[in-house]
Amino acid sequence: MQNYQQLQKELGMKDALPVTVDWSAAADFLFLIKEYCLENKPQVIVECSSGLTSITLARCCQINMSGQVYSLENGEEYANQSRDNLKMFSLDPFATILHSPLDKVSIDESSYDWYKLTDLPDVKIDMLVIDGPPGFIQRHSRFPALPLLFDRLAEKSIVFLDDAARAEEKQLVSMWLDLYPEIEHEYVETERGCSILMVNKN
Repeated sequence: MQNYQQLQKELGMKDALPVTVDWSAAADFLFLIKEYCLENKPQVIVECSSGLTSITLARCCQINMSGQVYSLENGEEYANQSRDNLKMFSLDPFATILHSPLDKVSIDESSYDWYKLTDLPDVKIDMLVIDGPPGFIQRHSRFPALPLLFDRLAEKSIVFLDDAARAEEKQLVSMWLDLYPEIEHEYVETERGCSILMVNKN
């Protein structure tokens, strides 16, 4: 079984990863995004939420000697903690934690609380990792990610959705696939479930 110690070893990191039991992504999900990132070398990575995913992706960019991570984090305290963790591992040149408070957005006459995108640079996203906002905030909490970011995705890009075993996540994946028929979907049986969406706009 994949674990955080194994991940730390494979990433060549001397210090233990700062795992938070209730909030950190599961190790097997981190392995998935690590393997993709090291093999495909995405140049622009955006993630919804921050934490161990930020450290993992930033370390991959460091190993690749290219790429930049932009993390949308609604909690200022968590944003500062993620910045401190990146500095501790000397990974801050490869990741930018954006404090992005949740704001009301309207999509197809439905209202959601979702990250403000004011500070996100106008860049084409090669890899999108969705691990927030938390599900308890609202129904289909992570649905706005694709409607609001689809136009910013590169012609060929990939999306990783964590916690995809949950009923609401399964529903919102179906909603995405209805909206974007050009997306191919693969479900991976991880501890919490992972949906991988391959985007090809050509």
